[in-house]
Amino acid sequence: MRQTRITRPLATLEAVVTEWLPSYVLGGKRTTQQAMKIERRSQRWPGATACWAVPLGGDMKLVDLTRPLDAADMDRLPPFMKGRHGVIVPEIEFHHPAGKGADAVCAVFGCTREDLPDGEGWGAESLHFNSHIGTHVDAPLHYGSKCEGKPARTISDIALDELFVDGFVLDLRDKAAPGEAIAVDVLKTAIQENGAEITRGAAVMLRTGQERFEVSDAGFYAYPGMSREGTLYLASTGAKILGTDALGWDRPFPVIRRTFQETKDRSTIWDGHFAGRDKEVFIVQQMYGLEQLPPHGFKVGFFPMRLVKCSAAPARVVAFLP
Repeated sequence: MRQTRITRPLATLEAVVTEWLPSYVLGGKRTTQQAMKIERRSQRWPGATACWAVPLGGDMKLVDLTRPLDAADMDRLPPFMKGRHGVIVPEIEFHHPAGKGADAVCAVFGCTREDLPDGEGWGAESLHFNSHIGTHVDAPLHYGSKCEGKPARTISDIALDELFVDGFVLDLRDKAAPGEAIAVDVLKTAIQENGAEITRGAAVMLRTGQERFEVSDAGFYAYPGMSREGTLYLASTGAKILGTDALGWDRPFPVIRRTFQETKDRSTIWDGHFAGRDKEVFIVQQMYGLEQLPPHGFKVGFFPMRLVKCSAAPARVVAFLP
């Protein structure tokens, strides 16, 4: 790829940027004004199936395990989730080439729409979302400032080779109940049924059956979760990346809250995540399409955005199947 060297003095470039770039580039309103359509394999997006498994030539193919982030889901959320969409639905302000995109180009270059091809400028979007939105990788900082007695790593501290690993899927669909913690014995049985030995640094991904639900379904928010004991057990197998198809790693927040209010047992608060303070793991939630994977015998890559000093980042998760 050819690279273009910019030789203009930095101070001059900075002045140009400050003077001419429209406000939306530097950070403008963050509202949801339109719906973005993303193809997907479900009935809502019937044309997406062909995009999920991509042949690489020979016997290798890619499988996308990333939940689509669709601003239109804001209108599909159940009433009890209104205003609590931060980790589920992004807020997107769309700048269409024929609308705000054209206005932006005219502002930058001092032209009119008549000077642009078909009167259009560029397409762009302004985004607002939580770093834990959708399919995302949790760094140890998410569980606390210390991990294994040392300063907890951030998402930008994690090396890429730690995130491209052997993959193992545990089928828990008939073993896990909504709102309840997945018992260690259940995890042990699922590993035995998987039929392979978990390798050091591997990714263990829990298929709890949440692929049945969309964000509009109440079942999307009532999922099986992990306890401290279960998390530490999976870490003891050598796994470093712990994934789930559920919205969260722990039991649903209302369940945790009710349990604590009834028992006043502090150890029940967010115990699945807090276990990561004692043993470093990278937790990945809202994985999508685990039903497309074999139990083992493949690689999986977790590619988070490089958000410096952050506790997590949205990720493109891809399985590499032989």
